[in-house]
Amino acid sequence: MTDRPDTQNAKRRLPQINPVWILLAALIVAIIFMNPGFVEPTGYMNFLKRAAPLAILAAGQVYVITSGGFDLSVGSLITLVVVGSSMLTNNDPTATYWVIPVMLGIGLGVGALNGLIVCFLRVPSLIATLGMMITLNGVAFLWSGGAPRGYLPDTFRFFGRELIRDVPLVRFIPISVIVLVVVVGLFAWLMHRTNLGRHVHAIGDNPVAARLAGVAVNRVRVTAFMLSGLSGAIAGILLGGFAGVSTDVGTGYELQAITAAVLGGAQLLGGRGSVPAAVGGALALTAIFTLLNFLGLPQPVRQVVQGLILIAAVALAMHRRKQTGT
Repeated sequence: MTDRPDTQNAKRRLPQINPVWILLAALIVAIIFMNPGFVEPTGYMNFLKRAAPLAILAAGQVYVITSGGFDLSVGSLITLVVVGSSMLTNNDPTATYWVIPVMLGIGLGVGALNGLIVCFLRVPSLIATLGMMITLNGVAFLWSGGAPRGYLPDTFRFFGRELIRDVPLVRFIPISVIVLVVVVGLFAWLMHRTNLGRHVHAIGDNPVAARLAGVAVNRVRVTAFMLSGLSGAIAGILLGGFAGVSTDVGTGYELQAITAAVLGGAQLLGGRGSVPAAVGGALALTAIFTLLNFLGLPQPVRQVVQGLILIAAVALAMHRRKQTGT
């Protein structure tokens, strides 16, 4: 006996929940079980504070992935932003007000350069951004002399570590969480409410068809890389506020951002991606790392788990793609 047509239509109309939100809910329950204090504002606000840089990075990375590419340079860009900011501020708190715009401009510039190399030199994004990653690491090393120098003034670290206190219900809100909400809100609006987002999906799905339909493919791809670079610069500013100056502060963040985006359902071959779901993937990944810390497992285990998550998420995405034929 088959379902009646109206029953099938009703099933199609039911809202579909991205599995990443179910995973995140299960992880939050596990964290609360292991640490009941997580339900207090101090617990979940600090969690969001820690997750903010990765969530912002994933929101930018999903643009590149949805358009059919990769951006492996964002981790090195984070390091360059932190190291460069410490060198440029030169212990002067007033320098923050021009250094931060410079760092945001560097992020946009690196993203634009990545996009131009991919679009006009026809270099695969994996190779182009890998080369940029090595280049930025070298620039940061040369700039710092191989070791952290100077410090970031409080005016710079404000965005990463300061709190707004005496907030009703939640008691306090980290500035980094406000930055997270603003940036993710802007990126989500661009992706899901403007032509840019529709064009990004169209290019990732079929660039030839998108070009024939009148989409400015190269311009959209460069824009996607620029947004990814901007997200890397913002994440670097927040991380500099968290931990100060370090020459390896951005190590591994490029793969974490890709993992978060794929965990949120983004297809590595392009054509499908969601900013809110990528943020959900970043929160889930942070929750997994939090659980591993509670269990007292060492850093190598965290890397193994991240790798297995990425492999499983990609395998599941490819399986679904074969099933749907898209």
